[in-house]
Amino acid sequence: MKQLDLSAQELIDQLAKYGAPPIETLSVGEARNVPLLDYAARDLVAAHLTARMATVANPMPQQVESVRHRRIPVKDGSILLRIYKPVGPGPHPILVYFHGGGWVIANLDTYDSSARALCNAAECIVISVAYRQAPEHKFPTAIEDAYAATEWAMANADSLNGNAAQVAVGGESAGGNLAAVVCQMARAQGTTQPVHQLLIYPVTDLAFFTPSIHEYAHAKPLNAAMLTWFSSHYLKSAEEAAHGYASPLRATTLANLPPATIITAEHDPLRDDGRLYAEALRDEGVRVTYRNYHGVMHEFFGMIGLLDQSADAVNLAAMELGKSFGRNVPESLMAVDEHFWRA
Repeated sequence: MKQLDLSAQELIDQLAKYGAPPIETLSVGEARNVPLLDYAARDLVAAHLTARMATVANPMPQQVESVRHRRIPVKDGSILLRIYKPVGPGPHPILVYFHGGGWVIANLDTYDSSARALCNAAECIVISVAYRQAPEHKFPTAIEDAYAATEWAMANADSLNGNAAQVAVGGESAGGNLAAVVCQMARAQGTTQPVHQLLIYPVTDLAFFTPSIHEYAHAKPLNAAMLTWFSSHYLKSAEEAAHGYASPLRATTLANLPPATIITAEHDPLRDDGRLYAEALRDEGVRVTYRNYHGVMHEFFGMIGLLDQSADAVNLAAMELGKSFGRNVPESLMAVDEHFWRA
């Protein structure tokens, strides 16, 4: 097993200093109060423990034009949206974003730095969705909330100074799962599909069968035991894992879905979930950009100012979103290797 990059290891070491019990050994209520990687990142930024902190151009969290909140109705309840707006006159494209946390823990604050970075880099409105979580709200509630939030964004784009014809979806980990499924639901229901799906180390098969699950079974901040713990709270029964809306890789077909950007991390049990979904989309004729980032772990995406790979990944996401938003975007200067391909 390869080593994490020095800066990535520093984050993991900082997380270990809090002495929190493993999430998979806790109740849901306890787990929701355990420090996650974003907490460690904020401590590192505050303490200036990395040499490049003083010179980084866009340290986390980045400033945006404005942040507002809206509550919207959904089936049997309501959910909160956090709306980040970029500088500029608009109308702006929109990215509906779903946070990670295994459908059980984490919240809008945990993924605030990702939302801000994408708002600036992609010059789009980011709508971060506080979908209802398990075990209080089991599958498929989170998916239904994600789909409802996307439909709301399309219907209310004008009131946000947004462009209803340029609405994309995205998310990290469990949120990447939701973004993928929203696209499948829109196709199945014959409604307007998002123009792009940004999937960052997504969960795509709840069978958890891939080589990376075993290779990084004891990785940090995400390990194989946590994945099992999350799915046990999310699903009402093990049989639901076979449903295409729980495991998007198991969909009958992946044809006629929006263009996708899929980003994975080398030291992540979910690395192969993203790779396999990218390959399956490509094989069914969907335009896909895929990149696996070396030396980093799950949750690296939002670590702007701490990890060089984070800024690169955000720029890649913004570039690919820009193409689907109809912009003339220059090609990236990234080297094309076996860990980066477009189809």
